[in-house]
Amino acid sequence: MALKKFCRHTGCKQLTTTGYCEDHPKQSYDRKRGTSAERGYDHHWRRERKKFLRENPLCIDCYAFGKLTPATDVDHEIPHRGDQKLFWDKSNWRARCHSHHSQKTAREDGGFGNGQ
Repeated sequence: MALKKFCRHTGCKQLTTTGYCEDHPKQSYDRKRGTSAERGYDHHWRRERKKFLRENPLCIDCYAFGKLTPATDVDHEIPHRGDQKLFWDKSNWRARCHSHHSQKTAREDGGFGNGQ
């Protein structure tokens, strides 16, 4: 028999063996927000991202601390939340290393899987 644990839903005190109790069935975060292509990260984005990183090869956050770290991610400084005008506004794009991009996203969304 499996050991019961608290439901993974924040603040829930019900015990379960499946991770989530009956009141909080797991809903896949990715399923709710759609695929990357559905969110605009398609071949056009990949081409523009690659071009942006060639033109902005260093992480802006590392550079501010005097470190020269290659940028691997293009971040939307102001989260676009599906707004295509903001999504494609290059003045809203920032070159970041994966670590800094992940930290910023976690701060904004409360951690991965908890975003809009």
